[in-house]
Amino acid sequence: MDISGRHEESGEYLMVAAAVYASVGTTRLRNVEGMGFATSRNPPTFENAANVVADAVAELPDPPEGPVVAERGEFYEEPEIKVEQFLGPDFKYVESIAERKTVQAAHYAAYAARKLFL
Repeated sequence: MDISGRHEESGEYLMVAAAVYASVGTTRLRNVEGMGFATSRNPPTFENAANVVADAVAELPDPPEGPVVAERGEFYEEPEIKVEQFLGPDFKYVESIAERKTVQAAHYAAYAARKLFL
């Protein structure tokens, strides 16, 4: 998952979270099973970021079979257990090349969706 838009623009915030449900190999994405999106106009605090991500994950066509994966910066480098308490499903920070590529796909999706809303 990834969030685009943590910065203030014209006195407002628009965070767009994208959750990508994908099957992966050790070094690549094999197949994207679905995407979920959510938006928030709240300031980018840990709690608001976790809530918009939870909403995006809830929009996936099927619940993820594995953990939600993100870069450390998405949740202000908070411990995984704290993030998991907010999200509900299992959570972890990126560890493998395939996970990093999945997060990169979510980044492109969140960025593009945010551009459409502006």
